[in-house]
Amino acid sequence: MNNFKEKADKIWEVANLLRGDYKRSDYGKVILPMTVLRRLDCVLAPNKQKVLDVLPKVEKSSETAKDKVLNATAGMNFHNRSKFDFDKIIADPNNVATNLRNYINGFSTSAREIIEYFNFDDQIDRMDDPKADILYRVVKAFQEIDLSDMSSMEMGYAFEHLIRKFAEQSNETAGEHFTPREVIKLMVNMLFNEDSEILTKEGIVKTLYDPACGTGGMLSVGEQHVKELNPNAELKVFGQEINPESYAICKSDMLIKGQNPSNIKFGNTFTVDGLEDEQFDYMLSNPPFGVDWKKAQKIIKSEHENKGMQGRFGAGLPRINDGSLLFLQHMISKMKPSGTRIAIVFNGSPLFSGSAGSGESEIRKWIIENDWLEAIVALPDQLFYNTGISTYVWLVNNKKEEKRKGKVQLINATGAKDEELIADGKLDINRFWKKMDRSLGSKRKEIPENGNTKGIGFVSQLYGNFEENEFSKILPNDYFGYWRVTVEQPLKDENGKIVKSKGKPKADSKLRDYENIPFLRTEKDGSLVPQTIEEYFEREVTPHLPEAWIDEKKTKVGYEINFTKYFYEFKPLRSLTDIKADILALEKTSLENQKNVLD
Repeated sequence: MNNFKEKADKIWEVANLLRGDYKRSDYGKVILPMTVLRRLDCVLAPNKQKVLDVLPKVEKSSETAKDKVLNATAGMNFHNRSKFDFDKIIADPNNVATNLRNYINGFSTSAREIIEYFNFDDQIDRMDDPKADILYRVVKAFQEIDLSDMSSMEMGYAFEHLIRKFAEQSNETAGEHFTPREVIKLMVNMLFNEDSEILTKEGIVKTLYDPACGTGGMLSVGEQHVKELNPNAELKVFGQEINPESYAICKSDMLIKGQNPSNIKFGNTFTVDGLEDEQFDYMLSNPPFGVDWKKAQKIIKSEHENKGMQGRFGAGLPRINDGSLLFLQHMISKMKPSGTRIAIVFNGSPLFSGSAGSGESEIRKWIIENDWLEAIVALPDQLFYNTGISTYVWLVNNKKEEKRKGKVQLINATGAKDEELIADGKLDINRFWKKMDRSLGSKRKEIPENGNTKGIGFVSQLYGNFEENEFSKILPNDYFGYWRVTVEQPLKDENGKIVKSKGKPKADSKLRDYENIPFLRTEKDGSLVPQTIEEYFEREVTPHLPEAWIDEKKTKVGYEINFTKYFYEFKPLRSLTDIKADILALEKTSLENQKNVLD
């Protein structure tokens, strides 16, 4: 897989030719479309001459018939019928712009439309301008980079590497991130875990969807996983992407792999659902963390208010500065009644942000009370390129296995416990992550991909086994629910007497307080039992505030998942004796070092 880095670095070097004529933030306008063109050129090269030989025989046919024959001749879902390729373009240095345009126009419709999303024609003019005169050198530089030996996976890595570097150049890193392939592989493992047997059946056809598909990384890994299980299985992939460059790259990848590029839609998933009324067997996504939805606010609120549960956002609207849970609601709206599985990456906010009655809490309540939340996996920090924050994979399923019904599995795959063991010298490997030899932006850790004793295999096993241990907890749905009650105390006059209204004590707003009362309480033996508001109040509040009462009209139901609390282990403080011994030892070492320096 190191091949992608070597090729990406060579492509990045071409950007040096743009220096002075382009701002650094504009390098991507040239490098990305040129990379796509060169990739298509290399893929078509083996059969290019055959296409040119067949062309005169179909010249008078309809465009559809022509495409069908020439695509078949090219051995791909597309072809190029121009007499030019990169070799021939650079062979005529005086007419590079004309011949490059001829070459681009020679692509079949599906491929040509992809190139159009880059608005590359403007860049041809700009580079061909006598003031710059760099078009020939740029095309020549790309002609010298062979992309024919790159797998789709490696090309995906290369594109993401380049886009990340361009984003850094233009200070557009906020909210922009790509999903490391090992994270996608873990998600895919868990997504398809239950269905491994089904997917090996003859002639099986399934669908996979990503509403924020980027350059198509998740779709590619999902497709690869199914092909490894069953070479004869067909996984049709679908997606939508808002960034034009990422969209074009994703479509070109689908084109090369034989997928239907028209299944990838362009635009904002929230405002224009490009796959409206479609339903899918599987869904994967890593929507942007903490990105606001102000631009789509009017449309989203209208759908929420007018369509309710018949629309996508009926359960609730999260706060305006984080649209993560909107993506999940959108995906749930595309679940098949016969069963759909979803894996989605979130930061910590969707777990607990928002109190009872808030949009976030209402969405969690809707998902958990419908028994769709299957598992949540806490991942190590420092996994992503542009953020070091902790992340979580949510697994949502509307047709749970019998053993999982009414329960949620929580997996702590952060590696925090292993870090402590390593620090004590008791363990020489971490079961969940390893340090990277070289950091990539904020990414300093990666999840190992080999075997079942660590990394992807180990976490997948924890999930598949569905057993409780130090890394896995299985809790009933009600464990995450609570009542938020308003506790009132009586208003008293200057003489200390309770003020009454219509025979009842009047509440003192200054003494008003709130309690979150869990649906379940933990017994001494660790078992969970249901409790009522009254039981809790008499046990926990009345002994301290015998004049207090609950304003039942204000009681709300909330749901939250306080992940860290569930895996928290109390660590007793070190004794003063141990601390004193350490200080004395440090002083001794310091004095010895000082003596050696002076001597």
